[in-house]
Formats: sequence, structure tokens, C-alpha cells
Amino acid sequence: MPARPSLRRLRRRDARLVPVAAAAWVAASLAILHPEGAGVAATALWASTVVALVVAVRVRDPGRTVVALLAVALAVAAGAVTHVALAHPARAAAAALEIDGGRSLTVEATAVGKIEPSATGWRVDALVERVQRGHDRAGATAFPGGGVPVVLRLADVPAGLDLGARVRVTGTAWRTESGQRAVLVVDAVGDAQVLAPAAGPLAAASALRHGLHDVTAGLPAPGAGLVAGLAVGDTAGVSPELDAAMKASSLSHLTAVSGANCALVVAGAFGLAALCRARRGVRVACGIGALAAFVLLVSPEPSVVRAATMAAIAMLGILLGRPGAGLSLLTTAVVVLLVADPWLALSLGFALSVAATGALLVGAGPLADGLARWMPQPLALAVSVPLAAQLACGPLIVLISPQLSVYGVVANMLAAPAAPLGTIIGLAACLGAGIPYLGAGLAALAWLPAAWIAGTASTFADLPGSVVPWPEGLGGFVALAVVGAALAAWLVPARASVRVAGAWVLAGALGVALALGPVADVTDRSRMPTGWAIAACDVGQGDAVLVQSAGGVALIDTGPDPALLTRCLDLLGIPQIDLLVLTHFDLDHRGGVDAVVGRVGTVLHGPAGTADDVALLDRLATEGAQLQEVTSGVSGDLGDARWRALWPRAGAPPGNDASVVVEVTGGGVPTSLYLGDLSATAQQSLRASSVLRSGYDVVKVAHHGSADQDSALYQRLRPAVGLITVGENDYGHPRAEIIATLVAVGARVERTDQDGAILVWRDDDGLRLWRQRAPAAGGVPEGPPTGGDVGPDG
Repeated sequence: MPARPSLRRLRRRDARLVPVAAAAWVAASLAILHPEGAGVAATALWASTVVALVVAVRVRDPGRTVVALLAVALAVAAGAVTHVALAHPARAAAAALEIDGGRSLTVEATAVGKIEPSATGWRVDALVERVQRGHDRAGATAFPGGGVPVVLRLADVPAGLDLGARVRVTGTAWRTESGQRAVLVVDAVGDAQVLAPAAGPLAAASALRHGLHDVTAGLPAPGAGLVAGLAVGDTAGVSPELDAAMKASSLSHLTAVSGANCALVVAGAFGLAALCRARRGVRVACGIGALAAFVLLVSPEPSVVRAATMAAIAMLGILLGRPGAGLSLLTTAVVVLLVADPWLALSLGFALSVAATGALLVGAGPLADGLARWMPQPLALAVSVPLAAQLACGPLIVLISPQLSVYGVVANMLAAPAAPLGTIIGLAACLGAGIPYLGAGLAALAWLPAAWIAGTASTFADLPGSVVPWPEGLGGFVALAVVGAALAAWLVPARASVRVAGAWVLAGALGVALALGPVADVTDRSRMPTGWAIAACDVGQGDAVLVQSAGGVALIDTGPDPALLTRCLDLLGIPQIDLLVLTHFDLDHRGGVDAVVGRVGTVLHGPAGTADDVALLDRLATEGAQLQEVTSGVSGDLGDARWRALWPRAGAPPGNDASVVVEVTGGGVPTSLYLGDLSATAQQSLRASSVLRSGYDVVKVAHHGSADQDSALYQRLRPAVGLITVGENDYGHPRAEIIATLVAVGARVERTDQDGAILVWRDDDGLRLWRQRAPAAGGVPEGPPTGGDVGPDG
């Protein structure tokens, strides 16, 4: 009998496909970023593959293995690039459509993703089949062969819209950046029209998902909304508050269908077939069949297709009598998926799924061995699993949200036992939702672990210092990756020199963190002007603007994140908010409200549209705030200043166009106007009214500088400063059109994404500005052409 290969040898063999997967990933990324050159690149790669194969045949071992592996890497890279080259003509035709200037178009598309809530309504991935510009039916453009990917953004979800449904949407569109799966983003104007609902298996899957929502509807919140998330990855019932808590406590992955969910489904079907004494082929067929049905039920998201592909490859290995090890399954799945769908290469969801799985396969064991030096082995293993995932995924997460979850590892340890129970029982409730009493009873049982997870998330999110800010962008990614690698090197059993190097890097990182965190905050406070009147907080993609006069402080919106708002308030030394203006109830305008609950005097708000909106207002009132729904004409005092609501009109329906528009004058405050998220249509109505002044010192630009603006309104307002509250985003904000409009009317454009916090005040020298991220030495900002009284940074 031949000797069994060693564990070290097995690990090396498992890792042989890692460079192949890396080649596919790099090639796919470059191809989708530069699709115009994909055809030439594909030809070169295929030619290189042939050359490598010829060389592999002629050389002897051990060189033959290396060259053969190179040939495989070149072949999969060529396959991914070829896919991009074949798709490029249709995508280029869609991108070339005449959509600039807010031109109206009508698209007919098929939904290929879940209908998900967003900060501005709802969004769905779709394949567009036909585009009509304006009323020109003869000039419609068709996209045969499955269509071109787009994102549809809707204010409301029409009945019948679900995965597989055909829909017609009229609105405006804009092109996405290179590398995005979607070619266009279509913002609907008015209601979407469902041309044909989902049919066949897709309709059955939709009915099951809706049935799960029905049987959990009467259960106590927030656990009720989490049952569908745990079972089928449907987060539509998760409240914004719970969603924020899950992210702050690093538990949001539990609502994304992962390999664990797929493994449970496949193991259940495979085991049931085994109990029935079925042959191996039948068991595998049952496992793959159950897996396919599960993917159809939960919708094919990046993490789902990665996990499902791994499971399918594992089933195939069992069928052939060659079960594969975890790392080889992962790399094989990555190769298959990147060739089939190259746009996954720049999907953060896909990268997070692969990173988490790879960390558990490769890193959890060594981390457990290292931790066992200080704690019992079972506890070390329990800590190593979430720690490995957090070390691997943390650098990617900061690209989405530049912050770290301090208690994430502990929260995951506490939530881990409940997650599989919630998944299994919740899935059973979904399948049995149509059976009287059975579905409701199972849903009630699934609520118990869901409530435990929700309570764990909320508890840790409410603890002091639950999240800490981290540098955003590529710099933040690299910095956290280095820190994570150093921590791993210090923890795992390794040579003393490696552990010492890791300790030195961690010590250096701690020093830099102190310098860029508390020390930087102290430095910012020391150089920050004290006499400011208007302060735009840097809270990412959202609004949070402070106005103060004679000791009175108003906060206009709270941004999307309590931690970012708290940091701004601490930086400015604001302990109490006299007047909180919630312009409307989108998450990017009210998501940070936890930072000020219990220290607000009066809340001004527009029409509430959902039960969550009402609950938020009730919570503020319970904590001592007085509520006042305002419409045009309502006014009041703020210190020595005067505020006046100019919009909305009485009876306006909830939404962006019912944003509370506030004007503040007098009391040392520069004359200022805050436009919320008004669209061009509402801006036109506001312009037509008689409430506006003929000029303002500061105007907070509507909707983070979107393209949906009325240029004539800004010509009427003639602001000296156009304040754009914006962060890193996928919407193209601020758009070049609104910046050009502001420059044309003589405004100085200030942006929180570039400048950080922005302070504005007026003194004897005129209107003054201070920016947290001041220009380099010698750079003096220009004053506005109209008045010239906006001075340089303080």
C-alpha cells in the first residue's frame, strides 16, 4: 500500500491553483477596467497558452509541471478576457445612448437580483432589453442576447416586481464608472410598470419568500425582520437601526447567504438520500438539486454563487471518488466563476466571501494554535474563527465603511451558536409558510435565535467606542492589511524573528493611530476657529450641517452613521442640540440619529412615510424632544438668528420632494439655505414661489450634487458658497453639471469629501471659510467672482 501523503504535502497540493485563480482575477479586473482592449488581449493570451502547452510537452519534469500550470493560468485568464471582449459591443452601445442633460428615456428590463432598500428608495439589478428615448418609438434601441446590465432605482416597489419579472421604467439615466457590472443607472420618475411577473420556478421562489415575510409579520421587532435575512438572505424587513447595529458589531454577514447556508442545505439533502439507502450518484444528484433550488430561492448574489459553486464542485468530487480539500475547492470555484462572470473580479461582495472562506481554511487553525498559549484550546478555536475572518475581511470592509468594529470578534462568538438554528428553522418556516399553523409555528421558533442575534448586535453597537474611524480608500486598505498581517504574525506559532517583527509593526501602528486619532483631533481643535456659524460635518455620503447663533445650535440632518456624527460633534465641542431638522427620512439623512438621541430640544420634520419613520420620531419624543411637523411658512428662533421653513407645501407626500427646506438669517449667521434632497421638479416649484430671497451667502446644494437639479434655481439664489455634503459613492455625486452651474453663477464650490469638515462665518472682513483638510502650503483659495469677500482658510 502506498504511503499516505503528509499534511504539509496535501496543503501544498491544495495551493497549486492559487496562482491560477490569481491570474484569472487580475486578468478579469484589467479587462473590465479597459474593455476596449479586451479583444487584442484575449488573442495574445490564447496564443501564449498554445506556446506554453507546446513547451510543456517538450520539457521534462520538474519543469513540465511549472509550465503546465502556467498554461492553465494563461488559459483561464484568456477565457475571462474573451468573455469581456464578447460582451463589450453591446455594453458600449448602451453607454453611447444620448442620456446627458437629464434626457428622459424608457427602458424595458428583466430583474435579475433582489429588490433591496437603499438610502434613496429601492434598487434592483436588471438586464435591459429595449431603450426608448423620449417619445421616439421608432428610434428605440434593442439589446438582444439577454440584455445589458443596469441598475434601476425606484421610489416604490410595484406589485409583482421580483426576481425574473419584466418591468418598464421611465426616468433619467447616467453612466457608471469603468469596471462596474451595470452600464447605466436609471432613476425612475413616477411608478414602474410590471409588464410580466416572474413565472415558473422564479414565481414559486417569490411566493415562498413572501410567505416567510407573512408568517413573521406579527412577531416582535427587531428579531422578526431578521428571520428572513438568516434563512434566505432577504434583508427587506431589517430596520435601518438594526442594519446599522449589525454593521457596527460586525454581524452583518449573518444576513448574507454564505457557504455555511449552502453546506447545511446540501448536507441535509445528501444525508436524507443516504438514510434512504440511495446510491452515491443519487445522493449527489439530490444534493446538487437541493442546492440549485436554494440558489433560486435566495437569488444568485456573489457570495451565494461562490458558495454554491464550491458545493457543486465538492459534490462532483464525491461522485468521481475524489473529494477535494477546502482550498482547492475554493480556488477552483473562483476560477470557474471569474471565467463565467468576469465582473465578479471587482465585486466587494465576492471578494469578501472569498477572503472570509480562505481565512477560515488557511488561518483559523494556526491562529487557534497560537492563541492556545494563553487560553484553553476550545476557547482558542472559538476565538480564531471570527478573528481570522475579521483580519481577512477588515481591509475590504474599510473600502465600504471607513471604521473598525471593536467588539466584532466577541459579538460573533456570542451570535455564532444561534446563526445555524435561525437558518435551519427559518428555511423550514419558508418552505412550510403555506401550511396553516406549521409555517407560523416554525417562524416563532426561528424568531428566538434571530432575536438573540439582534439583541447581541444592538448591545455591542450601543457600547462606548463600539466603532472607531479608520482612513478610507486605498491607504486605509493597505494600512489595515499591514496591521492584520502583523497581528497574525505575532499570534501564530512562528520563528521568534517573525513574531518580533509583527510586534514592532503593531507598536508602530498604535503610535500612528494615536497620532492620527486623538492627537489629530486635539490638533484640529486647537487650530479650529471658535466663532464659526455654519459647520458642514464630514459624515460620508450624507447630510449633517450645524448652525449656531448666540449659544443656540441647530443640526440639519444626521448623516448615515452615528460614529461619524459623534466625531464631528466632539470635534466642534457640541454637547446639546436645540433644534434638529430631519429634512426627510432617507438613511443618509437620519441614520446617525443615535448620536443625538436624548440631547435634542425640538425636532422639525416633514411627512413620515413608514412605520420606521414614526418609530424614529416616537423614540426622539420619548427621550425628551418636542416634535413639530413643518410646512412652508413655519418659522422660529435659534439664538439671535431666525429660521424659516420654505418647503414642503401642506399635504405633500413623503419622499425627497417633501424635504424640509430651511432658511436661516440674522444673529451672526450668514444668510443660508438648505435644500435637502429636492429634485429638479420640486426645485422648479420652489423657484416659482415667492418665498426665496434674491441672493444667499451659503446654499447647501440639493441631493449631494446629483444631476437632477434646476439650474435656474441656482441662478436665482446666486450663492457665494455652494456647499456640497458628499462622500465616496457609486452615484457619480457631485455631478459635473451642477458644479458647472455653481461656477457659472459665481459660487465657490466646497465639498466635504475633499475638504473634510467645512466652517463658514462672517466677520469684519466678510465671509470666511475654514477647511479641515486645508490646501498645501502656498495654496490660497480663490474668492468668488461675485463678491470677493470669501477669505482664505483660517
